[in-house]
Amino acid sequence: QVQLVESGGGLVQAGGSLRLSCAASGRTLSSYDMGWFRQAPGKERDFVARISWSGSGIVYADSVKGRFTISRDNAKNTVYLQMNSLKPEDTAVYYCAAASRGYGGVVEYNYGYWGQGTQVTVSS
Repeated sequence: QVQLVESGGGLVQAGGSLRLSCAASGRTLSSYDMGWFRQAPGKERDFVARISWSGSGIVYADSVKGRFTISRDNAKNTVYLQMNSLKPEDTAVYYCAAASRGYGGVVEYNYGYWGQGTQVTVSS
């Protein structure tokens, strides 16, 4: 099994940037496709981005395309989410998740392992 711990959240003004990290332990991250999801208050958890185990397959939600960048460093067992041009509507708890190779799509039920989440708050 893999354990995931997110970090890097915080309070930022609109237009600012944050970089989230997701550190894995227990198993090598190269065994998994990885995803980022977010949940705003009173809303369902939504897909943000995913990256295949090799880094070659990347998908973004339309709402973050062109502003967010997902990447991974398998040697460091870490996945990143660089968030630029942040908007108040990006405010949410952000979760990273792991899925078996080839199964990490855009829906959360594909992912069997989740971190505890990190809060991102964007002020206007």
